[in-house]
Amino acid sequence: MTESGVTEATPVVGRFAPSPTGRMHAGNIYAALIAWLVAKSQGGHMVLRIEDLDRERSKSVYIDQIQRDFETLGLFWDEGPYFQHDRDEAYAEAFGRLEARGLLYPCFCTRADLHAASAPHRGEKLVYAGTCRHLSDAEVEARWAAGRMPGWRVAVDSRTIAFEDLVQGTYAQKLDRDCGDFLIRRSDGAFAYQLAVVVDDAAQGVNSVVRGVDLLCSTPQQRYLQDLLGLPHPAYAHVPLLVAEQNRRLSKRDRDAALDELLARFGSPRAVIGHIAAVAGLVPEEAPATPEELLKDFSLERFRDGLPDLVQIPWRS
Repeated sequence: MTESGVTEATPVVGRFAPSPTGRMHAGNIYAALIAWLVAKSQGGHMVLRIEDLDRERSKSVYIDQIQRDFETLGLFWDEGPYFQHDRDEAYAEAFGRLEARGLLYPCFCTRADLHAASAPHRGEKLVYAGTCRHLSDAEVEARWAAGRMPGWRVAVDSRTIAFEDLVQGTYAQKLDRDCGDFLIRRSDGAFAYQLAVVVDDAAQGVNSVVRGVDLLCSTPQQRYLQDLLGLPHPAYAHVPLLVAEQNRRLSKRDRDAALDELLARFGSPRAVIGHIAAVAGLVPEEAPATPEELLKDFSLERFRDGLPDLVQIPWRS
């Protein structure tokens, strides 16, 4: 078995999965760099998937810019780009399969309802209380008649989903207690991230998923959907987040971490990659480098073992 958790006979397929809602910043670049190194260090290849489920916030200008930014930084992909806005038929097919098994139900709860009725779990997320799970047919019809458009949730059971994350170690959730029934289609008709990412990873052959630790608590939901739909489980590696300050991940509002600012400050893409690699602990000393040049000394195990904190890495510009 390889570092990614994929058997040696199976080619490693990683992915870039950016959302085109703004310009890339250091946090995006760092996560993409680790994903690229994990796949390429094992002779694998990378898929580029543009995660534009949020049609309102996704902008074509950012789609083009993201691809140029990846190329500028030397983070080349081998397949794609694929776009989630082209995938509604595939998501609808998976939705229909779950619906036919009686696993879905309409949820009419508003955001306020959800916060009032849900219980926080370990500070990670709110666990849905199942408010709409047992509505009678008459109650559902009355809400439809009142013009309330529902989202759709998949019902969970009491099973425990456990897996070995390649960075974080063993992680488990008891679905009914720690997760709750979760949304797979929103009230505006858009398919939710959990369903879309599971369907896309399977269709695109992705078997190595490297992403931020903030998504670790979503992984049992995705593995549950994979089980229900008969889809394979990728290997997961959830890396620490680059944070601007304690408990606040880097975002597009952190201008000093934006790629255009980094290029202006450091002068070249190689210098930007070298700086991010040093901040992340990929190299002992900062020096300009391409992703290709980082490959010769990269090991996911060595990267993990050298992390002082599995959750946060302080950003320095």
